[in-house]
Amino acid sequence: RGAIMSALESFIRGFAWFSIWYFVILNTAYLFLIALAALNAIGSSRRTTFSGLAEIFSSPLAPGISIVVPVRNMEDLIVGSTRGLLNLRYPHLEVIVVDDGSTDATFGRLKEEFGLVEVDKVIRKELETVGQVRSVHAPSDGEHLLVIRKESMGRPADAVNTGVNAARYPLICRIDADTYLDEGALLTLAKPFIEDPVRTIAAGATIRVANGCVIRGGRIVGPRVPGGWLQTIQAAEYLRAFLLGRAGWSQIRGMLFISGAFGLFRRDVYELVGGFHLYTEGDDLEMTTSIHHRLRDERRRYRIGFVPEPCSWTMVPSRYKVLAHQRARWSQILAEALWIHKVMLFNPRYGGVGLVVLPFYLLFELIGAVVEWLAIIVFIAGWAAGILNPAIVVLFIAAGLGYAALLTVISVITEEVTYHRYGSWRDFALLIYGGTAENTAVRPTYMWWRIPGIADA
Repeated sequence: RGAIMSALESFIRGFAWFSIWYFVILNTAYLFLIALAALNAIGSSRRTTFSGLAEIFSSPLAPGISIVVPVRNMEDLIVGSTRGLLNLRYPHLEVIVVDDGSTDATFGRLKEEFGLVEVDKVIRKELETVGQVRSVHAPSDGEHLLVIRKESMGRPADAVNTGVNAARYPLICRIDADTYLDEGALLTLAKPFIEDPVRTIAAGATIRVANGCVIRGGRIVGPRVPGGWLQTIQAAEYLRAFLLGRAGWSQIRGMLFISGAFGLFRRDVYELVGGFHLYTEGDDLEMTTSIHHRLRDERRRYRIGFVPEPCSWTMVPSRYKVLAHQRARWSQILAEALWIHKVMLFNPRYGGVGLVVLPFYLLFELIGAVVEWLAIIVFIAGWAAGILNPAIVVLFIAAGLGYAALLTVISVITEEVTYHRYGSWRDFALLIYGGTAENTAVRPTYMWWRIPGIADA
């Protein structure tokens, strides 16, 4: 018994120090990415005056964009969302709404608002789809809108692939119906493709929380941080994850995730990898990883861009049950993508993506939820049993929760210094509060929600 207790004490002490160093390394890596993103943000804000967006808007050589919007049972949002997309500033644009088997008045609202009539449209079979197309509709006044009604297979990937098969332009913008774009968002997101048309194959953008904002005509006209508990936390979280986290990855050519809420792809590359995978949860993450995988196999030089401004705005969950399902799904998405592309892990053939980015996502983003909960259990048990002294417990809290909260606060301050999208001290205070609360009060809950997603995968 004495030997067992001695081994147990050694394990608890060893795991305690492992956990502390694990979170120090993780958060220091994030600090490095945030520093890269902050430097880029400062430079980007200085270059805004000379961005050349007016020239793009008036140029006949700007590549056309087909916006594909998969929708299902969104009768309350669909008209305003579609109207906002149609009014975006871009010279060559079409909007393709794919009604994925809606059982509410989604199509009826669209038909009434835009005067839709059925048309004889030939849809290509370039990408695999499952749900049968029932009908295709377009406005009688010739507006650049196409509405496709199809049977649902239960996943947006099938609807997106159907929309891409119907698209006519060389760039594909995949967007969610509950996402709102700044008026010049497409101009800015298309700029990397115009500057480097050969190598640029995809681009992502910053996504902020739309809850609490003033919305008119499918456009955010009054940015505001939502009040309350859950949505405020997500507003700060999105700011760190998109504006500085992924912006940092893009600076070292490590963009692994272009959100399905708003992303732009070159259609030929999109079709090269077979479009969105129909039988996984993670259409967006798996798609981006597939692009890395295929183009690295073919030894092609390519670039995936990231645009911090202007941005898109999306609605986030306001109920715990919905948020828990979302976080579990995110972990499942990541686990499935890593499994499908496991040959890339730690493989020098795939460059920095294989040696740095994917291992980071495996060891920290995916496994981090398990490590954190094991650490909480070990520290509580070790402290209660007198094995761990209070100083080590405080050090763990500082390295795990305190360090992470500091990163979010840095992200908020950097946003205010560079882009200043929120106009009041109230919003700034709420973001600071949300970033602190996320990493102290609700972080263990977030981690717990992610574990079922790993098990599902």
